[in-house]
Amino acid sequence: MRIDLNGQTIETQARTLADLLTEQGFESPCVATAVDGDFIARPLRSGTPLNDGVKVEVLSPMQGG
Repeated sequence: MRIDLNGQTIETQARTLADLLTEQGFESPCVATAVDGDFIARPLRSGTPLNDGVKVEVLSPMQGG
């Protein structure tokens, strides 16, 4: 399936948001996620299905100033 991840079109076999995070190496517990513009809390990621063409944003905190 093709999805948009942080502005890039990718091919993925992930069926849920949690699967996608693991597949793409986003292992940090501090990431924030949104699917089609809706915030998805950490406990809901494994139950959030992905569909072809969905837009996913993954944000992580940055240090510095």
